[in-house]
Amino acid sequence: MRGMLSSGLLLLALTGCDATQPRPAQNAHKDDGPRFPRADRPVATIVSSRWSTEEARDRLNEAEAVMNRAGIAPGMTVADIGAGEGYYTIRLAQRVGPDGRVLAEDIIPEIRDALATRVARERLDNVSVRLGEPDDAKLPANSFDRVLMVHMYHEIAEPYKFLWNLRPGLRRGGQVVVVDADRPTQNHGTPPALLRCEFAAVGYRQVAMQSMPSAGGYIAMFSPEGPRPDPASIRPCRLPDTARR
Repeated sequence: MRGMLSSGLLLLALTGCDATQPRPAQNAHKDDGPRFPRADRPVATIVSSRWSTEEARDRLNEAEAVMNRAGIAPGMTVADIGAGEGYYTIRLAQRVGPDGRVLAEDIIPEIRDALATRVARERLDNVSVRLGEPDDAKLPANSFDRVLMVHMYHEIAEPYKFLWNLRPGLRRGGQVVVVDADRPTQNHGTPPALLRCEFAAVGYRQVAMQSMPSAGGYIAMFSPEGPRPDPASIRPCRLPDTARR
């Protein structure tokens, strides 16, 4: 993520995927559901269980800056997808307050269980922790003002299916917030043009894209627009050869 400051940012960027083991295998298509195109890009491997210490991230004002730009306010309902050890979950809970809700989700049972223990220990009554699936966050319909994905989008092997399944969970005016680095997906980032293209293919409109060095790259925000497309009509984004290097 993220000579004193620049090296700290590099370290965070190189260790930015939350997991302690490989992501569960993802089937390209399931016989019992709609078929989606494959993504024309590599998928990042897991390199570390954490970014850095939470204190180091707070010294860069990371979470506060992201939440401010994402417009996260008291009373909102927010999903933290790929929550990992809960750096954002804890701070989101404080931001939305007792009248808001946070759903923290990860796809690795051990990670989910560790986060649930932390949430219980810190008595965060406005937080729920659950296990998601690699291609479906399984969000309750019409429930979320913001869906936050921090440095995990490049790990999604089936982005079209994932984003298609995500759409019903957003409330009217809800937005998906992506924080990532501007580099090839296999290098633990997502080029902004590729991100924009994949979201657009599933019917999302980009409403913001800003550089955010304190969070290791950029922040992008998307809103669903129009009806959700038929999966058979989705056309995959073609990645230029230069973006694969």
